[in-house]
Amino acid sequence: MTEKISKDKTKNQKVSRRGFLKTAAVAGATAGALGFPAVMRASAADPINFKVQTAWDAGTLGYVKFKEFCEEVTAASEGKIVFQGFPAGAIVGTFEMFDAVKAGVFDAMHCFDVYWPGKIPVATFLSSYPFGLDRPDQWETWYHELGGREFAREAYGSQNMYYIGPIQHDDNLIHSKVPIRTFEDFNGKKIRYPGGIIADIYRSAGVATVLLPGGEVYPALEKGVIDGADFVGAAINYNLGFGEIAKYIIMGPPSTPCLHQPVDLMSLNINIKKWKSLAPHWQTFIEAMVAKHSYDQYSAIQAEDIKAFEKLQVEQGVEIIRLSEEDIAKFRRFAPQMWVKWAKKSPLAMKAFKSQLEFMKSVKVGYMKDADMVDIDGKKLEF
Repeated sequence: MTEKISKDKTKNQKVSRRGFLKTAAVAGATAGALGFPAVMRASAADPINFKVQTAWDAGTLGYVKFKEFCEEVTAASEGKIVFQGFPAGAIVGTFEMFDAVKAGVFDAMHCFDVYWPGKIPVATFLSSYPFGLDRPDQWETWYHELGGREFAREAYGSQNMYYIGPIQHDDNLIHSKVPIRTFEDFNGKKIRYPGGIIADIYRSAGVATVLLPGGEVYPALEKGVIDGADFVGAAINYNLGFGEIAKYIIMGPPSTPCLHQPVDLMSLNINIKKWKSLAPHWQTFIEAMVAKHSYDQYSAIQAEDIKAFEKLQVEQGVEIIRLSEEDIAKFRRFAPQMWVKWAKKSPLAMKAFKSQLEFMKSVKVGYMKDADMVDIDGKKLEF
């Protein structure tokens, strides 16, 4: 498989931030151009209330940004749209949110798309997966210019929900109670992954994968039920105290710092009946506010990650282990056949995957070529 060209990390961050600044600017311009305050004053209707549960645990930076988002929606609408935010598990368990919003138990979920391939197979390709698109700006391009948002809306729409848009936050880390320094060291380790294609690729490499919702990861690590866990980035994991019980963080080399989920996307999904009850200007308003929230959450978490890595090492004695380029190449061999396996779960999943593959094969990205689409034995994959 064609090697991903190792770019200067700072340059990559600048590219990503330009993309997000554009998104934020569009959101702000949209709100201003539509004259939301004037529209709001013209409406004498009672406030429209939304109960929204997030996957973020209370006390984390992610939850802080979620609560700020809810408050900003209420303030910017002059109280006409009220988002009442709840932390993970407050109304239902995280893995029950999908069915609860679908049934109208509450109005909206702020959650990770990677949790839902069992509900909507295309969810495999609505967030990053091992060795696919791996930069925030690439995912922004795919969603907003290459059809990704339409794929998501078709999928969630079939489940009685309306997909608003992607919400950026961070790449993911592996926290481990034992040192894992090579590809071979993963063999037999019990590591929590979010399921789906990510777990499949690591299982192929000999990992004993374990599926757990976020709220159960810390106690499972603490009690030694698992050896390690894929979870979110440094800032959130520091908030949760992972460094107190798992003294190793496993990362890839600078060219591929996160092996499994480099762009862990969230989204806001609203019960379709609730969404259709809104006037068009309020629908546009919520879409603009979600775009702004994506930028706010991403930039805040990136800044805190820098501080958190230092705290994890200095305050909690965590060792950062980086795998080699050779280790990454060994993992990468398993990826194409797993991509195809999961793309075959539904026609919509296949359409989404093929659109991403074409993007990866483009001169703009250059991660793949046709000859790379082979299985572990070198046989050409049919799809």
